[in-house]
Amino acid sequence: MRIGIVSDTHLPNIIRHLDELGPEPAAFFSTVELILHSGDLSSPMVLDWLEQFAPVRCTIGNNDPISDPRCKDVEMLDLHGWRIGMIHSFKRGFRPMADLQQLFPSPVDIMIAGDTHLERLEYREGVVILNSGSPTFPQHKDLRLGTVGLLELAPNALHAEIVLLGETPGKPNPGQAMSLNIRDGQVVASSVS
Repeated sequence: MRIGIVSDTHLPNIIRHLDELGPEPAAFFSTVELILHSGDLSSPMVLDWLEQFAPVRCTIGNNDPISDPRCKDVEMLDLHGWRIGMIHSFKRGFRPMADLQQLFPSPVDIMIAGDTHLERLEYREGVVILNSGSPTFPQHKDLRLGTVGLLELAPNALHAEIVLLGETPGKPNPGQAMSLNIRDGQVVASSVS
């Protein structure tokens, strides 16, 4: 199963849809079967746009003043034997795994969060931690193409990736591509620095 991960879309008033940044966001989301948005969409129009590609699950971010019934504080999913927990924020900074697990109603194998606009992919104490960064304001730069995340799940196997959406003319993408492959609880390939 291919899952697209996105966070912190923060669409400004000058654009209404991610495809106004170029064809790259639509090209990426058209390849996935499920989309997980970890908050700070800032407009329900983002969910409407994403739903043309795949079903969407969303968590509420600190910049989501308009309540939308499609979004929750915490999302929990069981897919292909993997327990996924998604929230908007890990409350910044390094935290012990036991503290992170307490952010979810039950233990998870994959933790997804956003908030920082900084892409992150880590495998710690048997748990994948993924922050897709931001597709619109990567690493808190001004409006430009940034990063999204990809999860490919199968029983006992996982591929996780931070994907660079491309370049905005005159504004380089500051994101860093990363990938991680896990099989039977062991890292079999990694390009995570």
